[in-house]
Amino acid sequence: MAVTLFAAIDVGSYDVEMKIYEFTARKGMKVIDQIRHRIELGKDTYNTGKIGVEKIEELARVLSDFSRIMSGYKVEAYRACATSAIREAENKALLVEYIQRMTGITIESLDNEEQHFLDYKAISFGVPGFYKIIQNGTAIVDVGSGSVQISLFDNDKLVTTQNIRIGNLRIREKIADFTRDTVHLEDMVEELINNELASFKKMYLKDREIKNLVVAGGFVNDLIKKQSVTAEEFGQMYELILHKRPQEIAKEFGVPSESASLILPSVTIYKRLIEEMGAEIIWMPGQDLSDGIAYDYAQKNKFMKTEHEFTEDIIASARNIAKRYQCNKSHIKNLENLALPIFDKIRKVSGLDARDRLLLQIAVILHGCGKYINLANGAECSYSIIIATEIIGLSMRERSIIANVVKYNTLDFNYLDVIHQPGIGQNEYLLIMKLVAILRVANAMDRSHKQKFRSVRLTLKEQELIIAVETDEDITLEKGLFPPKAEFFEEVFHIRPVIRQKRTV
Repeated sequence: MAVTLFAAIDVGSYDVEMKIYEFTARKGMKVIDQIRHRIELGKDTYNTGKIGVEKIEELARVLSDFSRIMSGYKVEAYRACATSAIREAENKALLVEYIQRMTGITIESLDNEEQHFLDYKAISFGVPGFYKIIQNGTAIVDVGSGSVQISLFDNDKLVTTQNIRIGNLRIREKIADFTRDTVHLEDMVEELINNELASFKKMYLKDREIKNLVVAGGFVNDLIKKQSVTAEEFGQMYELILHKRPQEIAKEFGVPSESASLILPSVTIYKRLIEEMGAEIIWMPGQDLSDGIAYDYAQKNKFMKTEHEFTEDIIASARNIAKRYQCNKSHIKNLENLALPIFDKIRKVSGLDARDRLLLQIAVILHGCGKYINLANGAECSYSIIIATEIIGLSMRERSIIANVVKYNTLDFNYLDVIHQPGIGQNEYLLIMKLVAILRVANAMDRSHKQKFRSVRLTLKEQELIIAVETDEDITLEKGLFPPKAEFFEEVFHIRPVIRQKRTV
């Protein structure tokens, strides 16, 4: 029986954890070892903006130990991911380079959206009947050290995901200097978070019924040894710890004493969210980022089957953004039916892959969002909206690619502007050009937004992409605007798109 060993390393804000997983055809995914070391990297980042030399050297020693353990197990692959403490540190690049040089371990700094997408995968794997649960209004809430991520689901679809910078460690550090002046610490925590929650409720919760709240972090599993409780039972737990000192919480619930000071900020955030959403059932799957990393690895290597297509959540999130900015739904659908088949037809000769196809589809869905702000400057506004808007499952690099594809769909291509953007190198630049070329051709074929073609058939013949369209409408506009788009397409792919019209009877 084939056995694969994989290590997931979570470089978090208050500890570093490594789990070693065994994948087998019969048993699926199983944790065979777990090692955790307490180190508050986030305390340095949230107080000073960077991680101190002593903590970096301590992290290197811990990861060197992890490397030796992986060698002992003969681990075949690993993935080491860092979250907000390293992501937000001014000296992130120096830290990552030093760790790689001293330990041989490469740390991947996850964007917020990537991190919570992995958390979501872990939860979907760890909660029995998860996809039945999210048929009804459900919120996945992850209270982390630096922020709170809220993802709303309804009818098995992701409605929105939003990040609020009010994590438990960040809150603790903000109020550390004056906690001794009050006995009602929870009141200060609530004051810090209430304004953010009020804005979230106004924008995303009106007329939305949330029955289930899934807890993805914040030490709640240490306090409640169940997979689910009612909102009333959660409230009883909250009242039980409300006036206890951190040392008492640590002793009574078996929580590490160094973590106990983070529990009250965490459960206070959850308590307020339960109140604002009116959630009835609170789910606590007990999965963490390491589980998400392992599940993602298993999926990509086909060690495990999934009943859910996660890319559909990314697409659903983009469609909800397009809806928010009142994009033309019919035009988007038509462009998808034009751009994606063009992509598929030239895929073998283009150097593009399935992930690139997803980025093109998101660009199609969001290409008109900027018109909501300014009709005359829609391309620039679309770029700004996409850069500023979280899309679960997409990295900042991928959002930047999409934003540039949308921007240069209508504007003249500017090499210097693109290549000097953060995260954009030569490979990203080439990908942007290729996706722009496809989007321009597709967009030119529906320039009137009237969806004139009854059918479109594509044939790739030597260095021509023949686009046979069936219509009895006047397509003079489309034909007139097509040549410049075709020239750019030919420049990029060395394939000339040609429209051939067949009139219907």
